Amino acid sequence: MSPSPTAVQVKRLALKDVDGGRRWDAFVQSCASATFFHLSAWQRILRQQFGHEGYFLYAERDGVIEGVLPLAENRSRLFGHALVSLPFAVYGGVAATSDAAARALEDEAQALARRLGVEHLELRNIERRHLDWPHQDLYVTFRKPLLEDEEANMLAIPRKQRAMVRKGIKNELKAEIDREVSRFFALYADNVHRHGTPAMPRRYFQALLDEFGDAAEVLIVSSPQGEPLSGVLSFYFRDEVLPYYAGDAVAARDLAANDFKYWELMRRACARGIKVFDYGRSKQGTGSYAFKKNWGFEPTPLNYEYCLYKREAVPQNNPSNAKYQLMIKAWRRLPIGVANWLGPHIVRSLG
Repeated sequence: MSPSPTAVQVKRLALKDVDGGRRWDAFVQSCASATFFHLSAWQRILRQQFGHEGYFLYAERDGVIEGVLPLAENRSRLFGHALVSLPFAVYGGVAATSDAAARALEDEAQALARRLGVEHLELRNIERRHLDWPHQDLYVTFRKPLLEDEEANMLAIPRKQRAMVRKGIKNELKAEIDREVSRFFALYADNVHRHGTPAMPRRYFQALLDEFGDAAEVLIVSSPQGEPLSGVLSFYFRDEVLPYYAGDAVAARDLAANDFKYWELMRRACARGIKVFDYGRSKQGTGSYAFKKNWGFEPTPLNYEYCLYKREAVPQNNPSNAKYQLMIKAWRRLPIGVANWLGPHIVRSLG
């Protein structure tokens, strides 16, 4: 008689378990379904910057990790009480190399959600895993392979958008890497304020650079006179680049600084051997959705799945929700200094 297979065990990664974090990250780097947002450093960032309790679960068999599920508890009087994989991330959910590990992690996540008394569990999957779970398909992602040749990448941009990139080049805009976030934060905070949404705290962006090292990078585009016009904070994961947080000055539009910024990021990524450009998440029907389409990227639906415990419908905590329009209009009228002071107290609950 053959021995029975060893059962999968689900464990929680302790916040200060350095060796466990290394094992976790080694698995994430090797697992095809894992993303940058599955890395263990997010547990420290979420705790230190926003006070969120992390429940980073991993499935192990015979001492070998077969799956991970990073979760964090998000409490908010305004937006509710949730267990999410993962706040402030566009991708999440289970990353596993076996069906047994995936099932065990999701079962433990549901049990944990009930113990914590949350209103819902949210898994930010790329692909649909449970046809019987409530889901939301409001968001899409835009990903495209990079070509090896710089000029080939330029020619792959549709004609009208390519003309905007060339306009930025003609305007003699300059791009440089910045290991400090002051210039980036000023651009980002002004940009989101104009859109009526609170800014993440400046310290959060510096923490991303400090925590992820070479895997996080700020690119700043300036005028020939040195005036910062546009900036983007990008993540690098395996052979991908993910421009994730961005901001532009009002003057950036006329100078095509935003288009130049993304071309410059693409050009630099190509030079360092990056294979995939991940333009990130957008809501369908928005300006950012149209902008990315104009670059020749095709949308891929994101399948966020939910277990609902104390609510009857999937939450709609996004600016498209009509009930937040009055708040958005009021936020735009705040002096930016006041908005930047209040923002961190609000944004921690958005996730």
